[in-house]
Amino acid sequence: MQLRRPELSDKEAVIDMMKEFEVSQSAHDGGFWDVDNFDYEDWIENNHLSEMGINVPETFVPAVQFVSFSDDGRALGFLHLRLRLNENLLKQGGHIGYSIRPSERCKGYAKEQLRLGLLEAKKKNIQTALVTCHEDNPASRKVILANGGKLEDIQNTVERYWITLNE
Repeated sequence: MQLRRPELSDKEAVIDMMKEFEVSQSAHDGGFWDVDNFDYEDWIENNHLSEMGINVPETFVPAVQFVSFSDDGRALGFLHLRLRLNENLLKQGGHIGYSIRPSERCKGYAKEQLRLGLLEAKKKNIQTALVTCHEDNPASRKVILANGGKLEDIQNTVERYWITLNE
């Protein structure tokens, strides 16, 4: 698995994954797009601007959009790395949001995708990463724990885990 910023050349693979999320009406944490007015090229440009903190809405923070890919180029999932936390992200959301496309779940991809995302967080000088999940999401809890998550607390059904990255 490769975790990297999506490029123009990934358009077909990424749109195919987006459609799968939409058809299955599955949550796509870590991947954000306007279903009604989607333009891939604009999405790529907005991802670049967000990473630099340009045109970031007041309630958002600078972030890096990643997509994970299989060795044959199939888009497997989204990972959104927030470069800092605001009050809302401290309560829910954390540094990293992620999801695996529905047809590729239960294959170990989420665990590897989060591991790779944590390496990217470390490169951005994040020393402890907050990763959250809802109480009713045992699969995500398992992924977070497998990557070293330590439960701090549960707030309004959101489990808050810290992962130390300097070890």
